[in-house]
Order: sequence, then structure tokens, then C-alpha cells
Amino acid sequence: MTDEWTWTYLDADAKAMTGEALVSTGFPSQSEAESWLGEQWRELADAGVDSVTLKHEGTVVYGPMSLRAVE
Repeated sequence: MTDEWTWTYLDADAKAMTGEALVSTGFPSQSEAESWLGEQWRELADAGVDSVTLKHEGTVVYGPMSLRAVE
């Protein structure tokens, strides 16, 4: 079993998204996955991602978490 942390990307209708701009490979740790998201969330939002869910080996850790800026 590998230790893999992945993001699921959801559109405004809470439907899963895929695409070249969306990283589908796993991260070796939760902190690396979260650091990556912290650097990329604006680009993801620009690509139409409304929220994300973090999974560890397929099990939801948290989410969905909105990428919309607080108004």
C-alpha cells in the first residue's frame, strides 16, 4: 500500500472535474498536498474549480472546501 494524498476537484454543481490543468497524481504527505494547494488555488479557481476534497488513499480526510474568496 502506498501513502498517497490526492485532491478531488468539484465544479459549482459539485460534479467531479478532470483535465490537464488539474493534478491527478498523489502527494507523499498531507502537508505537501496542502502546500501545493496553497500555491495553486487561484489557478484552480480560474480553471473553474469551485471546491476541493482531500483524500488519503481514497478515504475523505476533509472537504469539500470552497476555493471562492471570502467577500
